[in-house]
Amino acid sequence: MAESKNDNMSFLEHLEVLRWHLIRSSFVLITMALIAFFAKTLLFDVIIFGPKQPDFITYEVFCSISREISNTELFCLSEMPFKILNTKMAGQFSMHIWVSLIAGFILGFPYILWEVWRFIKPGLRASEKNYSRWILFFGGILFAVGVLFGYYLIVPLSLQFLGSYSISSEVTNLIDLLSYISTVSTVTLASGIIFELPIAVYFLAKTGLVTAEFMRTYRRHAIVLILVLSAVITPPDIASQILVAVPVLILYEISIKIAKRIEKNQAKSLLPKSKK
Repeated sequence: MAESKNDNMSFLEHLEVLRWHLIRSSFVLITMALIAFFAKTLLFDVIIFGPKQPDFITYEVFCSISREISNTELFCLSEMPFKILNTKMAGQFSMHIWVSLIAGFILGFPYILWEVWRFIKPGLRASEKNYSRWILFFGGILFAVGVLFGYYLIVPLSLQFLGSYSISSEVTNLIDLLSYISTVSTVTLASGIIFELPIAVYFLAKTGLVTAEFMRTYRRHAIVLILVLSAVITPPDIASQILVAVPVLILYEISIKIAKRIEKNQAKSLLPKSKK
């Protein structure tokens, strides 16, 4: 009954429903952002500026690996050779608000994804609702894995490479606050969003906008695009680009299988009952 009622809703009624989903999502985002705003020490000293410290866990792991493999301290970091500088009167306050909003989005993402699912749920069949619950679960997991991947791997590599790169001993690296925080937040958030590729393909395949054949045909183009995207969000070295590109390429192949599975299910649903 609920589904038939939803089918009879007008365009304006759909917009009204969407508006309330957006309002609830915005409320959660702002609430999470306020929590992050008041947890300033944890947000900045521990999280944002954590990868700047030589004892950050990623650097220690790389150092241990270097000692085990080559018996040297090739990848060990004694200090980060740059200082962060604020050059604007309202720079620190603006960054405080901006980072709090990003943190609010990351913390509130599972709920926002749930609101998206609630919006599309009435238009799904009973079998699709069961699948979509798993999509909701894995969507949250993939986003969390992407965020952790970006923060603990790509961000430290970016800071270590770009922060220590020098063209001359005459030049001292004084990194602007905006530049530093943009690097950390953009890489972390972008990694989380990129890891949502299978979820995006699921919904696109459901609507017929993307097919498995289309993704296979343009696989080479996708590889080039992924490599370009990896180059944009990582420091300009091959190792970092590969570290980002490989998991995304794996997700792309998984997405092809997801699209193929959806096409098979849709084809079965169109067959007469006697032929199923």
